[in-house]
Amino acid sequence: MLRASGLTKRYGAHTALDRLDLDIRGGDIYCLLGANGAGKTTTINLFLNFIAPTEGSVEINGTDVTRHPVATKQDVAYIPEQVTLYGTLSGLENLRFFAGLALGHELPRERLLALMTEVGLDHAAADKRVSMYSKGMRQKVWIAVALAKQAKALLLDEPTSGLDPHAAAEFSDLLRRAADRGVAVLTTTHDLFHAQQTATRVGIMKRGRLVESLEGAQIGQTDLQSLYLQHMRA
Repeated sequence: MLRASGLTKRYGAHTALDRLDLDIRGGDIYCLLGANGAGKTTTINLFLNFIAPTEGSVEINGTDVTRHPVATKQDVAYIPEQVTLYGTLSGLENLRFFAGLALGHELPRERLLALMTEVGLDHAAADKRVSMYSKGMRQKVWIAVALAKQAKALLLDEPTSGLDPHAAAEFSDLLRRAADRGVAVLTTTHDLFHAQQTATRVGIMKRGRLVESLEGAQIGQTDLQSLYLQHMRA
C-alpha cells in the first residue's frame, strides 16, 4: 500500500533522506523512530508529495505519487503533530466540513454522529466548540475524517507528542482498529513505548538512513530502548 524505492532527498550538499526502501502492507502499523533530523518527517512529506524526491520513487496503492499526486491523495489521510480545526465550530461541524471536502458531498448528521462515536467522541463532545477540545480530541476528529473518506493509508507525524498516557493509549487503540480494517499506517514518533505497544513493524532512522528494521515478534523480544540508544551513539 505504501512503497518507497531508493527514496532520496537532498538539499544542496545535505542529504535528508538516503536511499530509503519501505514496503508497508494494508494492516501494518509501521513506526519510524529517530532523533530530530533523522529523516522521519521528510519521509512523510515525500509520501504526501509536499516535496519532490531527488532520486527514487514513492507509491501509494501502486500509483506513483510524483506523477499522479491528485489520484494518490484519494487513498491517504494525513494527521500532523498539531491538528488544525476551526475553533469556533463544533467537532461535528468540523467533521461535516472536512469530510465534505474529501468526499465532494455532505454526510447526514446521523452518519457524522456515528463516526464521532466510533472514534470515542460522544454526542456532547460532538456539539462542543473545538476551541474547548484537547489535542487528543482534535486528533479523533481527524481520524473520523479518515474513516469518512475510507482512506486506505494513514500518515501520522508525532501523533502522541503532548498526549497524556490515557489519551495516547486511546489513540493507539484507534490506530490498531484502523489496521484491523486493512488500513496501512505509517507513523513517526519519539515515543519508544508507543512504538513497542502499537507497531507491527518498527524502523530506526539515523542521518537520513534506515539503520534497523524490526518485524512482528522481534519488537516484543527486543529491548527497544537499548537498541535505539546503541544506534544513536554509534
